[in-house]
Amino acid sequence: MQMSDQKEIAAPPAEVYAALLTPEVLRACVPGATEVTGSPEEGFEATVTQKVGPVKATFKGQVTLSDLVPGEKLTIAGEGKGGAAGFAKGGAVVSLAPSEVGTLLSYEVEAKVGGKLAQLGSRIIDGFAKKMADQFFVNLQTHLAPEGEEGEEASEEKKGWFKKITGA
Repeated sequence: MQMSDQKEIAAPPAEVYAALLTPEVLRACVPGATEVTGSPEEGFEATVTQKVGPVKATFKGQVTLSDLVPGEKLTIAGEGKGGAAGFAKGGAVVSLAPSEVGTLLSYEVEAKVGGKLAQLGSRIIDGFAKKMADQFFVNLQTHLAPEGEEGEEASEEKKGWFKKITGA
């Protein structure tokens, strides 16, 4: 399966980039994620529970990052196993560019599935992948919402994680 798209995110590229490298933000943004641990240097381990058509599974997997260009680009590679449901593996190239809204995030994904998941057919898998990607970006935008669009408490929390990552 291959998929590519672009999303406008109302936050500067440096902030979007930092968010994509933060386990807590990823756990909050990846639909069904119950655990994300690790670091950009050593890679992440994740546990995600999802239902794809009639198949529900908990996937445990590893994600590695490469080609890191702060504020501009990164490459993600991952593999997850969901027991009897099968496996998923693939990668994505993510590019960030300044835009009028904040950041234009472009991505190209290539993924493969096997086991029961592969038996569902490409239409179900492709539709599910698009839905997951769209929900991730909705969650990311909500997490990075500009000040004034969220409560003061959430805004302070957002500033806290960004300051911790960038030292700004």
